[in-house]
Amino acid sequence: MSDFGSIIEKQMNAFFGNTLFDDFIHKELVPLSHLKEKHASWTLEVDLPLVDKKNIEVILSDDHLTVKAKLTKTYCISRGSTVTEFDYFKKTIKLPSGINTKQISAIFKNGILRITMPKPTDGKKISIE
Repeated sequence: MSDFGSIIEKQMNAFFGNTLFDDFIHKELVPLSHLKEKHASWTLEVDLPLVDKKNIEVILSDDHLTVKAKLTKTYCISRGSTVTEFDYFKKTIKLPSGINTKQISAIFKNGILRITMPKPTDGKKISIE
């Protein structure tokens, strides 16, 4: 890489963080997703087209949830004379507070991964005088 390119990369990393370039280096796309709050749970829907159920990993760590999925075929983006290939989807979200992590469930249907994260149901009953 030229000195100019190196300077630009450092500036971009300082502004955006390393994640912008990590997506290209690790060949990972960020899938579309939507987090919805319901009365008794949170639901995360992640669009995973071109993915088989057997190639999806959902990993819970501390207060984050990561979805990683291998594409059934390489997805290419062409810009000018540069072609970038992607082999994976990857999305990490910070979990909302108050999630019952022992009861998280996931369903994959028609290219959409739906992860349900129940809110705790226990609590202290308060008597009224």
